[in-house]
Amino acid sequence: MSKSVLEVRGLCKRFGGLVATDQVDLAVHSGEVHALIGPNGAGKTTLVHQLSGTLPPDSGDILFKGQVVTRMSAHARALRGLVRSYQITSIFRSHSVIDNIVLAVQARSGSSFRYWRPVSAERALYTEATSILERIGLQDKAATRAAILAHGEQRQLELGLALATKPSMLLLDEPMAGMGPEESERLIPLIASLRGELSILLIEHDMGAVFRLADRISVLVSGRVIATGVPDQIRANPDVRRAYLGDDMPGQVIA
Repeated sequence: MSKSVLEVRGLCKRFGGLVATDQVDLAVHSGEVHALIGPNGAGKTTLVHQLSGTLPPDSGDILFKGQVVTRMSAHARALRGLVRSYQITSIFRSHSVIDNIVLAVQARSGSSFRYWRPVSAERALYTEATSILERIGLQDKAATRAAILAHGEQRQLELGLALATKPSMLLLDEPMAGMGPEESERLIPLIASLRGELSILLIEHDMGAVFRLADRISVLVSGRVIATGVPDQIRANPDVRRAYLGDDMPGQVIA
């Protein structure tokens, strides 16, 4: 079995009488794409808030690379390599595409654009940024203002911003949200190309994308993980079909 880079043990979060996450246990292995699926209101976003550090749990523990990070800030987790992207695109809309990436590289490296810094240091920022743009397929849009990119391209750029931080694990919160089929077809291979390079926890409602991308899938229903397994196991699991996928869904996602 692969070593787990992220472990969640007995995580609970309540909002008054509502139990949002209920004794959640989860493990994401090194280098895998692990999908988290479930119906609306299942607690997926609440769980991701807790994993990223923006919402403290009431009880339970989160371990990242063997270290307990349960009470660690989101910023401190990001510095250790646990990075989140959001359902709503978050980019520097008034800046060019390449300057978006440069700013992210700069923030990670601690560089600045002060006039007394060596030209070679700033050139290195743009060299790395250009490499990231090539990776995400936006090299031809380098000079374009981010605000006028198509929605799918903005999501690609957001992924590029996350990659610029050099994460060891990404929490991808519905990266295909609002995308058309053609836009999704550009993003799916990009996410797949990251397998083995870093670990990914993918929260996504697009079941076609989930079953194409995921090495393993966990299903969250009413705040509890009811099943974890490889895609074929999840397709065949009667509890999952009854609670979420439906009897006809496995046939649809296979196609």
